Order: sequence, then structure tokens, then C-alpha cells
Amino acid sequence: MPVQWHGDALHIQCRIQPRASRDEFAGMLGDAVKIRIAAPPVDGEANRQLIRFLAKAFGVAQQQVTVLRGEQGRNKTVCIQAPRHFPEAVSIPPR
Repeated sequence: MPVQWHGDALHIQCRIQPRASRDEFAGMLGDAVKIRIAAPPVDGEANRQLIRFLAKAFGVAQQQVTVLRGEQGRNKTVCIQAPRHFPEAVSIPPR
């Protein structure tokens, strides 16, 4: 399951497409949420932009979003602490 609750934290399995024309959710890709990010995958820019994008989408501070696994790759596990908003593009399971 690509989205799971762990207490108050939401863990999301993501497949990132850097150098996209804009930041957006792009549906499902296998067992992951596909996210397009405009930043290039250089010096952690795509990871920083991913954190900004997810923080805004879920209504939390950037400090509440962390990349748990996959910092160097396209497949990532991201943790969002106590999300306040839930984007329509992501299916959130009940707690």
C-alpha cells in the first residue's frame, strides 16, 4: 500500500520524476504515488523541492516532512507528521 498511517504520521511511497514542467501529483505508478518535480536531481534540489511541495499540499511546515528512504534515487519513502490537508490526488486510508 503506497500510503499508510504510523500513529499521527503519514508514510507515502513515491516515485519522483525530476525536471518536470511543474510540481504535481501524477497518479499512481505501480505501488507508489507518482510525483513530478520541476527541480533537477542535482545537489539535493529535487528532494528540497519535493519537501516544499508536499508540505504545501498537506498543510504542514517543511520541518514536518522528511525523506525516510531513497534520498539518492527516484523511489522514496516520505513521512509527513500530522497532516492537516489531504490532496484529492492521493488516496488516504482511514486511521
